[in-house]
Amino acid sequence: MHVPFCSIVPPYLLRRLAREAAPQYSAAASAARKALGHVESFQAARAQGVATPTAGLRQAPPEPVARSIYDAGGTETLPGTLVRAEGTAPSGDAAADEAYDGLGHTHRLYAEAFGRDSVDGRGMKLDATVHFGKLYDNAFWNGSQMVFGDGDGEVFERFTKSVSVIGHELAHGVTQYSAGLAYRNQAGALNESLSDVFGALVEQFVRKQSAAEASWLIGEGLFTPQVQGAALRSMKAPGTAYDDDVLGKDPQPDSMDSYVRTSADNGGVHINSGIPNRAFYLVASTLGGNAWEAPGRIWYESLTNGALPAAATFTVFARATVRAAVDLFGAGTKEHDAVRGAWETVRVKV
Repeated sequence: MHVPFCSIVPPYLLRRLAREAAPQYSAAASAARKALGHVESFQAARAQGVATPTAGLRQAPPEPVARSIYDAGGTETLPGTLVRAEGTAPSGDAAADEAYDGLGHTHRLYAEAFGRDSVDGRGMKLDATVHFGKLYDNAFWNGSQMVFGDGDGEVFERFTKSVSVIGHELAHGVTQYSAGLAYRNQAGALNESLSDVFGALVEQFVRKQSAAEASWLIGEGLFTPQVQGAALRSMKAPGTAYDDDVLGKDPQPDSMDSYVRTSADNGGVHINSGIPNRAFYLVASTLGGNAWEAPGRIWYESLTNGALPAAATFTVFARATVRAAVDLFGAGTKEHDAVRGAWETVRVKV
């Protein structure tokens, strides 16, 4: 199996920033060019073998989390110097301690809500590296660990500030070890959407927020005050997360009526993910209560039960969620109706 390089900042946003000529954004433009080159080189050349997907694993009870946080010290050498191990006191480094906490919150969501034993379902140790590169404008999952940049300070803050980013990137690992969704076209957009879904659920879980109380923003807090925007993406209202002179307007569609056909970004994986994102939000808002309960269980079951093909389209995944809703809650239930209604609203055939 080939493991994609999965990063939180979309290439189209980095390209926009890389072209910025205003002096007040010189560091950001330079950082964006470097981050974009990094993304493109990995996507073109990287292929790493991983274990066979562990679909449908249920281990009870999951093992305690085992975390290690490393400091790259501004280099691009992984993993770096160990600065905090499992069970040790806070390091005093904000990025290292935020990463440590975020890994723990993510592990706890999967263990308590879904009975999953870490990212791979088999107790995988969770490693993360902070202070990667110089003013590095991204965070990514490389197939075996999390990596966080510090941001450029003009457009992006440090990437450990957002729990949804940490949850998002680790969810790429869950997808890698379960359905192994391809990272291109609609399957890739599903891959990104599932990471947004579980990233949002981690944030809501740790904050004890109901679906109605949650922001449904991915990457809230990453932008500096100079940016006219709240986050990288909005699951509640795709296309509204930012509207900025430098970054442009959030291009995500909220239904198949405005689906973006493009060869860029592996076929629009970060753009068209807004469509299934909104479907999940609609299910959660219709059912109310905690989104990691019924809606989360339906999406998790659809991802991990072994029936989802690697090249799944939106329609294939939508039908999988409908089947999961029936299996878990029964035909004609409010859960079943909410799932069907959500996909119909975003114009995905079920």
